[in-house]
Amino acid sequence: MEQTKALNALEPFLALSKTATSPRAASDLVTQATSAPNTFVFAELLHTPNIQKLRDSQEYAPSLALLEIFAWGTWEDYKNRSDLPKLSDKQHEKLLMLSLLPLAKSHATLTYPALLSALDLPTPRALEQLLTTAIYAGLLTATLDPAHSVVSVTSVAPLRDLAPGSLPALQSTLSTWSNRCDSALEDLESRVAEVRKAAVDREMLRRKKERAMEVMLQANDDKGKGSQRRDEGYDDVMDVDEQGGSGSGRQLRGTKRGFSGGAFSGLGKRLG
Repeated sequence: MEQTKALNALEPFLALSKTATSPRAASDLVTQATSAPNTFVFAELLHTPNIQKLRDSQEYAPSLALLEIFAWGTWEDYKNRSDLPKLSDKQHEKLLMLSLLPLAKSHATLTYPALLSALDLPTPRALEQLLTTAIYAGLLTATLDPAHSVVSVTSVAPLRDLAPGSLPALQSTLSTWSNRCDSALEDLESRVAEVRKAAVDREMLRRKKERAMEVMLQANDDKGKGSQRRDEGYDDVMDVDEQGGSGSGRQLRGTKRGFSGGAFSGLGKRLG
């Protein structure tokens, strides 16, 4: 979103560069482009033929160097050059805002003293005004904490151009990052395998415990049934004993009764 807006803002200057055939006109175009409120990328303008011709002009070559600093440099780079054109207030503010981007990328949390020193700002109030302008311009997303003199940056717009010779360093950085990602993925896959193995082991242990519990319950059930059968057999034996003893008693009593009756009968006959 910010890149599209910045590229659209640069379009009129790209069109004007075709007619800026003299070094003076090309130098004036650099001044206009770097002073415009919404221009934050300059690589396309920098590579146009008429702007590149400034390199051959001893008088206006510093304008090309200034455009390069706006494209990928910082306020520190500008300070180290004594041959560059003097900046207007608008150019100064824009270069300071562009210098915020690499500072914010290097540190997620920045302190007021560090920023004041890097940007040569006189007071915390001036720093806060610059940060607020950069936030509203869409260059970064940040929260200011004046009480603790800290700026917490959460995102930075990708608006800086790549300096010549920066690709090898960028490739090295990306390669390092890629290797770290590969290492992290390998570690993650190893951890996932460990978790899966632990889950399988737990499931096997659970099944063993369930099987052992089933065997124990089955053994207890069989033991209970065997005890019940022994109790039932003992009851049957007792019933048989009780029934047999009762019949003998009855028979014995009956015999006694018969014996008594016969004796008394014979006695009666003799008496009679």
